[in-house]
Amino acid sequence: MKRFLAQLTVLCLMLGLVLPYPAAALGEELDRTGSRPVEQVSKHKKALEYPTLSKAKRPEDAGFSSKKLKEVDKLIEEEIENGFPGAALVVIKDGKIVKNSAYGSAKVFDESDPLNQPQKMKTKTMFDLASNTKMYAVNFSLQHLVSEGKINLEEKIQHYFPEFKDSADDEIKGKGELRIIDLLHHTAGFPSSVHYHNPERAGELYSQERNKTLSMILKTPLQYEPGTKQVYSDIDYMLLGFIIEKITGERLDRYTENHIYKPLGLKHTLFNPLRKGFKEKDFAATELHGNTRDGVISFPNIRTYTLQGEVHDEKSFYSMDGISGHAGLFSTTSDLAVLMQVMLNDGGYGNIKLFDKQTIDKFVKPYDMNPTYGLGWRLNGDSSMEWMFSEHAGKEVFGHTGWTGTVTVIDRENNLAIALLTNKKHSPVIDPLKDPHKFQGDTYSISQYGSVITAVYEALKH
Repeated sequence: MKRFLAQLTVLCLMLGLVLPYPAAALGEELDRTGSRPVEQVSKHKKALEYPTLSKAKRPEDAGFSSKKLKEVDKLIEEEIENGFPGAALVVIKDGKIVKNSAYGSAKVFDESDPLNQPQKMKTKTMFDLASNTKMYAVNFSLQHLVSEGKINLEEKIQHYFPEFKDSADDEIKGKGELRIIDLLHHTAGFPSSVHYHNPERAGELYSQERNKTLSMILKTPLQYEPGTKQVYSDIDYMLLGFIIEKITGERLDRYTENHIYKPLGLKHTLFNPLRKGFKEKDFAATELHGNTRDGVISFPNIRTYTLQGEVHDEKSFYSMDGISGHAGLFSTTSDLAVLMQVMLNDGGYGNIKLFDKQTIDKFVKPYDMNPTYGLGWRLNGDSSMEWMFSEHAGKEVFGHTGWTGTVTVIDRENNLAIALLTNKKHSPVIDPLKDPHKFQGDTYSISQYGSVITAVYEALKH
């Protein structure tokens, strides 16, 4: 009936006839032409603008071989049989979910004690993304803000934080000229990390309070002359997270959840999930003894229990209250599939537009100094990245990894994306005294990612 009334209204207006009923009777306001208002028209168009994911009935429908995908399963299952804790894998192509599988266990140990009944890994298990946070929280936010014209990547950091200055004691100068783009290129001069959470290592930069940590970051001296080399740095992204907060007036977790994840319908991508209704059993566990590396590391307030649902990264947990640009985000394979599809869709999903193709192109353009970097995104720019992207990926394929055992790979040319999430750090440290940062889970082939990514590419029918 409403449709008939709407059509009659348009006809009357075109013929200059008096409406036999008020326009409001349609349940929507009409403009002078009898059409929907511009906002409603644009919303109607957006509903058709971007593809959304659907499950492939058969892998062959998206160009994959079912038989060869079983070899991917076999590869991961053999790792599980040999002692690897667990993994989840999602593959999307041409707008279809070709594969979404879980393997092994989400939790095997309670501290050093093996569980009598390990917790099974599920496709809905949530993972600590570690440095993939940099992409799906900070880069997505920046890409959104750039598309909206709310941020200029050439803007100096001092514009947002006037107190970001060289001190008289700094051996390396140059903070006053540093720009946002320098942080994204990892050429700003910062060291790879500062252990702000540990007073013995941080010294006067020690902080276990989020607001104080910002001031400590701004005081952190540069380690090399900006622009002269490239050092992958967590500090770059900690500072980028604070810049996003300064621009938007919202804390990073609230901004990303309200402006990116919730509009996309994502309910399992968030910071500090245990504070938001989730339970430990919903997560893949990480380190067995907190952050102690099986007992050889200590600092104030250190966790000693098996981590499950709390961000592992020390700077994020202790110094940033779990909300940081470099680490702290949790997600599932299903949610990551949507975020990866946004990138394949040139910036949108369904009726939601986050950013545009031009912005993505800018962020994934190879950096002159190092072709394996874009703006934050890692690129398959040369053979040094095969361990992550595989020998079959093209040079324009991009993605990122996370220390806890996560990798995402996005291939726009083939309309393909892969996320492999593991809990490789949920295993004993091999020799805590010799190397407290090498876990048994790091020694498996799956931990280098490329073997699984290679097998997925080889499952594509040619």
